[in-house]
Amino acid sequence: MKKIAILSFLLLTVTSGYSQELNLPVFTQYLADNPFVISPTYAGIGDNLRIRANGLTQWVGIKDAPDNQSIYGDFRIADRSGVGVSFYNDKNGNTNQAGAKFSFAHHLILDYYSKQYLSFGMSYNINTFSIDIANLVPNNPDFAITDDRKVSNNNFDVGFLYRKDNFYLSLNANNILNKDIDQFSGYKIEPNLLRNYQVYTGYVIKIPNWAEIEPSAYFQLFESDGRSSTDLNIKYRKYNRDDDYYWVGMSYRFLNDQVLKPLNLGPMAGFKKSIFYFGYSYQMTFNEMTAFNSGTHMITVGLDFLQGISDCPCTQSPVHD
Repeated sequence: MKKIAILSFLLLTVTSGYSQELNLPVFTQYLADNPFVISPTYAGIGDNLRIRANGLTQWVGIKDAPDNQSIYGDFRIADRSGVGVSFYNDKNGNTNQAGAKFSFAHHLILDYYSKQYLSFGMSYNINTFSIDIANLVPNNPDFAITDDRKVSNNNFDVGFLYRKDNFYLSLNANNILNKDIDQFSGYKIEPNLLRNYQVYTGYVIKIPNWAEIEPSAYFQLFESDGRSSTDLNIKYRKYNRDDDYYWVGMSYRFLNDQVLKPLNLGPMAGFKKSIFYFGYSYQMTFNEMTAFNSGTHMITVGLDFLQGISDCPCTQSPVHD
């Protein structure tokens, strides 16, 4: 019975770890005025250099709960092109995922007068995934696996972004290549199909007194098992004469076969003062673990500087100038 319990625990941990590898956790990082989190097509839109650093702690109060740190930077390299890079570290119990993305985007004018733009983006991804075996079954001489396991893989993301005036629609495919798992042929539980698809859309509604309301939606579909989720978001921004602003918002996430049963629900807020940006998001998770944690907390800090006005309106900031 002891061996069965140990093997069952290992199976649960490894399965959870490989599920983690399907995609980095996307909560509300992209709503901190940084849609580059979910799409390379946003690289180079806006200020010449935009940096965002995120710290996210999920299910606060539960030991070894998922914890994520990431940093994103993108800037314009010409009137119509931009590049970006991101680095991330994601720990989930005894599994850890770390890596980087290197992105390029090009922006085109479809119609100058109606402000229609089309952007293409691609990211090269390198990812390292590891399992800390020693912490799973310490001091157990009967357990066959005694060393840590680590693997690195490479992949690509591609995306398209259409904008018309204050409307935007982003379509993305992440991890488009199947994963080579030959070296793990003994592990039948590891998936090799990592592709997932994302749709992000919204509209900025200008209202009097230097303010705007932005409803948006974010849809994500995993090809491997067909599961999908949707975020419904609303944000309000208020500006001053110096283009500084503060914002408040709310996000509601649900599985698409359980629309009225939220996965996460929570408020968020932030501000931009000169070149400095700060945002905070809180999400309550509605499942069996609700009684044992105080929710998920995320903090975003950033800098927007080296501003330069492009000759092409296709790279103007999506946020009010």
